[in-house]
Amino acid sequence: RPGRTVLALVLAGAGLAGAAAVALGEDCAHDATLNDYPTNTRGDYIYGCMQVNGQTRTVLDQCACSIDVIASVLPYSQYEEAETILAIRQRGGENVGFLFNPAMREKVNNLKRAQIEGELRCF
Repeated sequence: RPGRTVLALVLAGAGLAGAAAVALGEDCAHDATLNDYPTNTRGDYIYGCMQVNGQTRTVLDQCACSIDVIASVLPYSQYEEAETILAIRQRGGENVGFLFNPAMREKVNNLKRAQIEGELRCF
């Protein structure tokens, strides 16, 4: 996909932003309007992904692709809720028992499904 990015930059630099959207397909232009993940969240995900999978340029591209897929599947508010649940669960103790109820498990499962989709598409 790097070639598509270069094409978009060239077309946009030439003042042909509309042509860039057409050249890249409607899905890319549509995804940009749905991007509600903050940059620091994307960066944090990529950093953690690279710590687990290796610190190469290829892995950087794969991890960036993965968070893009997650963002296309799961709205940021749901991502944030699931990440919060997982972080609090790690603390342990009796006070976190409610985070294992079916509704909370479903939020975490939605995140896991989105992560699996990212892995399947990008790795």
